[in-house]
Amino acid sequence: MECRIEKDSIGEIKVPVDKLWGAQTQRSFENFRIGTEKIPLELVAVFGMLKRAAAAVNKDLGLLDEVRADAIIAACDELLENKLEGNFPLSVWQTGSGTQFNMNINEVLAHRAEQILAAKGQEIKVHPNDHVNRSQSSNDIFPTSLHVAGLTLIRKQLLPALGALLHTLQGKSEEFNSIIKIGRTHLMDATPLTLGQEISGWAGMLERNQTMLVTGLDFLRKLAMGGTAVGTGINSHPDFAVAIAAEISRLTGEHFETSPNKFHALTSKDEMVAVHGLLKALAADLMKIANDVRWLASGPRCGIGEITIPSNEPGSSIMPSKVNPTQAEALTMVVTQVFGNDTTVSFAASQGNFQLNVFMPVIAYNFIQSVRLLSDAMNSFNEKCAVGIEPNLKKIDHNLNQSLILITGLVPLIGYDKAAEIAKKAFRENITLKEAAMATGYVSAADYDLYMDPSKLITARS
Repeated sequence: MECRIEKDSIGEIKVPVDKLWGAQTQRSFENFRIGTEKIPLELVAVFGMLKRAAAAVNKDLGLLDEVRADAIIAACDELLENKLEGNFPLSVWQTGSGTQFNMNINEVLAHRAEQILAAKGQEIKVHPNDHVNRSQSSNDIFPTSLHVAGLTLIRKQLLPALGALLHTLQGKSEEFNSIIKIGRTHLMDATPLTLGQEISGWAGMLERNQTMLVTGLDFLRKLAMGGTAVGTGINSHPDFAVAIAAEISRLTGEHFETSPNKFHALTSKDEMVAVHGLLKALAADLMKIANDVRWLASGPRCGIGEITIPSNEPGSSIMPSKVNPTQAEALTMVVTQVFGNDTTVSFAASQGNFQLNVFMPVIAYNFIQSVRLLSDAMNSFNEKCAVGIEPNLKKIDHNLNQSLILITGLVPLIGYDKAAEIAKKAFRENITLKEAAMATGYVSAADYDLYMDPSKLITARS
């Protein structure tokens, strides 16, 4: 491999000649050969946007000359257009402040900015620390990236996926609202409801999740940049913090503002815990919905089988014709991963010591993974399963009419004890509820038909 020599405060080191990074990136690449988990590309893009914003603000404040600032901005634009792929190789398992990742971005942008200037005949040095990192510290840009990445990814990826699944379920709820079926509590027969009412419960969960997430995003709108190393703002212009928040808002189309307390912003990750907790709440509801779907679709002949779902692929290498609820299984596996990620984010956030939390790369990795997985899984479940849910009317009717719990409809007329006696008699003698009721003489045929009409059992009755 052909290499060039790069230098930093530690000394010289060989760097592959085809890479744009410098000495600090190379040292991190060599020193942290741990696992296969790399800094997410979503975070690379957010850092590129933050560096672009910083260059523009530094230029406006007279802290960075126009030539270098414009070259850095051009390099950032290339990063955001995925033209610098292959230059961000660092492991999640590195310094907990993400310093070497910050320097990876700084070095790549500095090197590329120099190339851009050289192509114009301008041999001007662009320094990764003095120019690209001007007015910043890893300690304030990484917390800022957590908030910007978290908010923008939830807004652009997760909420649209959530909205699409919600729309599907709302449509199914309306479509199936006249189909009366047996309810179930404790996995046992319960009083009737409609299939539409059942699905409306699923839709209601997602609607509430949507509201909570939109509200929770406000926790991520306060930014740490301007606090630099420990929160005091050393080596940063007094106007930088407010100006950078305004520029980030302009670039993202989202409202951000500078944190009023940079000491909190650097050391605490409580907002990330809170918002990831909302992701966990969504995951919990998705687990319930997916499990309901596979229970209701189970069989198809020897299970509940009240709904059918799309047959997407064969379900067995040995059993012909078997088809499994694979989309539900994939979604529930994603949920378990998100639950694990929540534990990691929570524990990592609890480990801020003095002026800095040094678990930020793992928080970023798990948070971004949760958003990505939930978004992809909801899209997949919606497109490959939910839109294809259909009622099995024959099985629904059979299960409804087999249930002894329908006897609840007679309680207002004859009381709990007599109704229970009728149900037990029907079960014991293997006869219908009506036959048992007529045998006891507790109710007339006309009253039985009036009170046991399933269409009257699904709504409140005076």
